[in-house]
Amino acid sequence: MALLVASRPPVPPGQVTSTIYGHLREGRCNEAIQILEYELQAGLHQDAAKLAVGLESQEQSLSLQIAIKYEQNDIAGCKRLLEKLPAGSSDGTLGLACLLYKEGNHEGARKLFTMAMNVLGYQPELAYNIALCYYQVKQYGPALKHIAEIIERGVREHPELSVGAAADRAGVRSVGNSQVLKESALVEAFNLKAAIEYNMKNYEAAREAMADAPPRTEEELDPVTLHNSALFNMDGDPTGGFRKLSHLLQSPPFPPQTFCNILMLYCKPQHAFYDLASDVMADNADLVATNLSKEAQEFLEAAMLSASAPEEAFQRFDVLAARHAEALRQLTKKVQDARVSRDTEALKRAVIAYEEALEAYIPVLMGQARIYWDMEHYSKVQAILQQSTDFCGEHEAWKLNSAHTFFMQGDGRFKEAISFYEPLVQGHLDNLLDVTAIVLANLCVCYIMTSQNDQAEALMRQVERQEEQQAAAVSASTLCCAATCCIIHHAAYSL
Repeated sequence: MALLVASRPPVPPGQVTSTIYGHLREGRCNEAIQILEYELQAGLHQDAAKLAVGLESQEQSLSLQIAIKYEQNDIAGCKRLLEKLPAGSSDGTLGLACLLYKEGNHEGARKLFTMAMNVLGYQPELAYNIALCYYQVKQYGPALKHIAEIIERGVREHPELSVGAAADRAGVRSVGNSQVLKESALVEAFNLKAAIEYNMKNYEAAREAMADAPPRTEEELDPVTLHNSALFNMDGDPTGGFRKLSHLLQSPPFPPQTFCNILMLYCKPQHAFYDLASDVMADNADLVATNLSKEAQEFLEAAMLSASAPEEAFQRFDVLAARHAEALRQLTKKVQDARVSRDTEALKRAVIAYEEALEAYIPVLMGQARIYWDMEHYSKVQAILQQSTDFCGEHEAWKLNSAHTFFMQGDGRFKEAISFYEPLVQGHLDNLLDVTAIVLANLCVCYIMTSQNDQAEALMRQVERQEEQQAAAVSASTLCCAATCCIIHHAAYSL
């Protein structure tokens, strides 16, 4: 058993049983199990269970039955079947590791995966599972170390998989979904690397990780890769992103996060597809019940009311915000208690829980503030943001929106806007092109409106210089690079 996404395409309808028994007759049990695993991931639990009985090896049959129980979240059933496996078997160790992972005991799961690799030798799938456990507890350094080894071995042992070729040039031939690709775990490794970069807000690095994966056509992509490519490129290609996510919903199996993510994206202010989000929820009541938490559902319902009933939306956001604030206060106490008792493990868990709770609170806070932003009541927006200073004062989104709010209030508030914009820019002085153009433009305007013209001119010259350097290095990107300085000049000199 493994936590990997199957990239093998399904067997054509009507040919599953004959194909599996053909493999069994010829002694190709692994191929039979892989097809059964795909049927399992597609939700065909009954069919997979029936076919599993046909496996001659009792251990393989038990392993597949455990996998079925695992996918059905039948933890008790998994444990009963695991007890029937031979003592000390690798399948038993891996099965227990997967159970611990599902139960959220990522440290315990990692230790068992490591134990299995010490016995079985290096296997890319096991290395990936270990990296995944590190990822879940936000230990990105060790996770990236295992990912790097998977990629290095894949490049060295399988040059035919063309790692990095798609990023270097267009028109690269697809490597398809071969057994070699599946066993290399390269697809999973690049997806996990991209997810880590994305979480660390290295968005360009996340896109590069996806581009470096072995080249395949869009039709050949597994559901996780298609899902991630949609998310990571949503800013540049929202139409393509929504098309991919919609395709996934219509073509199960798909990652369970797909349903929530497409609804959240529909409800982002820059898209504001509230009616579409409402229709998708109404047409997929089963997915609402299984794939949306109560918290997510309440947030989406509030967001969808923002345009048509802003007062009711504000009240709903307010209820959610109060609940989040109370959870954050409790977690703050847990962090403090762990520090006082010098319990390193408890502190680590409490900090991770606090950070996750804060990330869940930010969209609620911004949804609430957005209602008054759209009404151009900027002082009210400022008051809402300032109420959450204790929790959010160091969060990038909070600082950025505070800066924008002071900026929009105009005279008398530009100095306060500068105090927020400057740290955002100074952290990227070596590469100002990584800073959103509107931030640079607004900072220049603030400098000019506070009689700091020299500061504005110095910033614009620095941006121009970096654009020229980038254009010289990659001449093909000159046109897109020039857009940043054009925005700054237009904003600064239109005053």
